[in-house]
Amino acid sequence: MNARPPAAPLSVADLFTIGIGPSSSHTVGPMRAALSFAKRLREDGIRPLRLRCDLHGSLALTGRGHATDVAVLLGLSGESPESVDPDAVEPVVQHIRQSGRLKLAGGEEMDFDEERDLVFDPAFLPEHPNGMVFTAFLPDDGRIVRRYFSIGGGAVRCGEEPPPLANVRLRHPFHTAAELLQAASAAGLSIAELMRANETAWRTPAETDLFLDRVRAAMFASIERGCRGEGELPGGLKVKRRARGMREGLLARGPRSDPSLVFEWVSLYALAVNEENAAGGRVVTAPTNGAAGVIPAVLRYYETFVHGADAEGARRFLYTASAIGFLYKLNASISAAEMGCQGEVGVACSMAAAGLAAALGASNAQVENAAEIGMEHNLGLTCDPIGGLVQIPCIERNTMGAIKAINAAYLALHGDGSHIVSLDQVIETMRQTGEDMKSKYKETSLGGLAVNVVEC
Repeated sequence: MNARPPAAPLSVADLFTIGIGPSSSHTVGPMRAALSFAKRLREDGIRPLRLRCDLHGSLALTGRGHATDVAVLLGLSGESPESVDPDAVEPVVQHIRQSGRLKLAGGEEMDFDEERDLVFDPAFLPEHPNGMVFTAFLPDDGRIVRRYFSIGGGAVRCGEEPPPLANVRLRHPFHTAAELLQAASAAGLSIAELMRANETAWRTPAETDLFLDRVRAAMFASIERGCRGEGELPGGLKVKRRARGMREGLLARGPRSDPSLVFEWVSLYALAVNEENAAGGRVVTAPTNGAAGVIPAVLRYYETFVHGADAEGARRFLYTASAIGFLYKLNASISAAEMGCQGEVGVACSMAAAGLAAALGASNAQVENAAEIGMEHNLGLTCDPIGGLVQIPCIERNTMGAIKAINAAYLALHGDGSHIVSLDQVIETMRQTGEDMKSKYKETSLGGLAVNVVEC
């Protein structure tokens, strides 16, 4: 395995966050970074003459299509991904662009010339492909400069601050899949039970259950909103929203219990979420926005089509999926700018496969096998969005990830958990593949479909 420095323990609340589309790394992360910078200035009583944000690397190359510019304006204005009203985004941004002024962290207004003060610089910073540099110009000619990096799934790291200390003590710590299986076996717990016990480092088990119930509700709400949407998605590609028409067609063809329609319903669920994401609506990063439809679609499959499905099974699904997500974050990355789409849809597929297997009663070994199968058949998946938009191939790719996850779960259930390629080995393979992958295939829109399909 690749040796990596110790990291602060992760919580399910770090993995599943509720925000707005279209991208966790290019929208949610930059909004959090901009908000953090603005709040620090206000808390320190600093009144800058003006601000500047330089977006680097992947954020610059695909930032306009991912609404990174909008995210920065919102964050500087005091908005957060968790609480911002998607319907209020356009009025706030239009006010800034028309007046040339913004309310710093929601407080006093100050001048902000977007053409001058929001710069798209394609040069990559050495620390991470998704880099941002915020500068506050002070009345005494001084400057405050902070660098932020959007490291995937909406998580942000400040370059001027040390990484968080690993000072949270978990009941059953693990860093690899092998350690996870060993810890669960030693404690006589399922992976879901182990995760629930570990979460007591932050909150009570009942509180974590309620958090996951809210995550589930938000996932399903994004499915329903996506199924009501009409018209074209923003961005200029003139991609038509299909979920509403697809749902009406499926309802006209027969009951959901018709086995011949099951996978079409699953594809609909994923399609609906990612159309909502592409429209800038509210979704759950799972583990990213670009892959936000996979886990909700598979979870909805479980609750809709599996006899005996219940709320406890849904929680078991999400606890288990989060454990698998942690392994990718700890040992590789979930950032498409680092790993390509294998780090987004591939990881979501792996997580969903493990979650479904657990909900269906799989052993821990079978869960690990399901997760491995889910990633093994997504290795090498590139990220080459046309026009820098999270639309083509991203929306349909989530439907493929969901179907693969279901297949992976059932394949694992047909075995006894023993298999040749371990999950740790496939995660390390994904990491190596991502490092070897040319940058033009990693969320830059400089290769693949992005250059071979002419934008209309």
